[in-house]
Amino acid sequence: MNVMPDADRPLAGLVVLDFSQFLSGPLASLKLADLGARVIKVERPGTGDLCRNLYLSDTDIDGDNSLFHAINRNKESLSADLRDEADRAMLRGLIARADVMIQNFRPGVIERQGFGYDDVRAINPRIVYGSISGYGEDGPWAALPGQDLLAQARSGLLWLTGSQDDPPMPMGLAVADMLAGNALAQGILAALVGRGLHGRGAHVQTSLFEAMIDFQFEVLTTHLNDGRRMPRRSAVNGAHAYLGAPYGVYRTADGYLALAMTPSLDRLAGLMGIAGLERFFGDAGALMRHRDEIKRVIADAVATRTTADWLAVLQPADIWCSEVLDWPQMLASEAFRSLDLTQVIRRNGAVELAALRGPIRVDGQTLKSARAAPALGADRDAILKDLLPDFPPAGSGANQKARQRA
Repeated sequence: MNVMPDADRPLAGLVVLDFSQFLSGPLASLKLADLGARVIKVERPGTGDLCRNLYLSDTDIDGDNSLFHAINRNKESLSADLRDEADRAMLRGLIARADVMIQNFRPGVIERQGFGYDDVRAINPRIVYGSISGYGEDGPWAALPGQDLLAQARSGLLWLTGSQDDPPMPMGLAVADMLAGNALAQGILAALVGRGLHGRGAHVQTSLFEAMIDFQFEVLTTHLNDGRRMPRRSAVNGAHAYLGAPYGVYRTADGYLALAMTPSLDRLAGLMGIAGLERFFGDAGALMRHRDEIKRVIADAVATRTTADWLAVLQPADIWCSEVLDWPQMLASEAFRSLDLTQVIRRNGAVELAALRGPIRVDGQTLKSARAAPALGADRDAILKDLLPDFPPAGSGANQKARQRA
């Protein structure tokens, strides 16, 4: 697939100041960067974003871990000390030139530094200011750590996931952070469109908790309108608390088979050669009332043949089913390769890292970028030259201490 040139991307020319760290805020700014925005990552001198040292493995790329590169590729880095008046003056100058600012500090922290929304709006009334918290800015949980697993736990998702006798089960990735980051990016884009219509900036707010509630909107809406009865997780191959048989994942003779909704139980049983379910035929309600009994019979049958055997029987009959792939199998699939989802990013034109592109294509073109995550403070001079040419030179006067710390 062709790669869209930077100058043609929808957000080309937009300037984003990203004060956030870890995953949720930087993910939002990554989405904007891929769409063409110039994202300037504002980091503390010396240590930078603490995510630089949060290792998921021992993979290190030019002094930073693979997680940091995945989240912060295609950005620039500016080190600034919020306690230093020269750096604060520099940031106020950049805010005056920026279109978007993002932060994900605990409520009250950025305000005490003088860069809360009201302070920033006074400098630049057209700015779109994005904030992510753990649980909102008010309420009894506002001061609690906004951490992904904890947000999953408080949202009910851990309780909902898995089969009836399973303990609470977290998802295998930082879903709260990523959903909150995507929600913030969506809100920022909407606010930018609104600014183009009426000329006003906006404060876009979300939280890990709100993102997790929204993630469950389908089932929570049912819960709020059915007398608030608690759903019963399936005792056999649980996959969705509100869906009946055969919905679930079944062990085959050599792997696993996922079965979704089917046209009818009698058709599925006929294709699979399953006996003993005849009394449930024609009774749609039975798929929920007798869910576990039906699924046990199907599970026994599925275990007798290989995954490929079942796919050969079920897919031509338009039964919704799939093999269960691990990462190597998924990455080796022609479906993955045909979408051109990988890219190589580079730091200093030499150090290379395999990465994934964003999931959006515009006019048939992908939004790849070869730029790796920046070294701490690496782009300070270029940023000041482009956006604040009258700011004191980096090696003189008030700015010298900040330069040395970076």
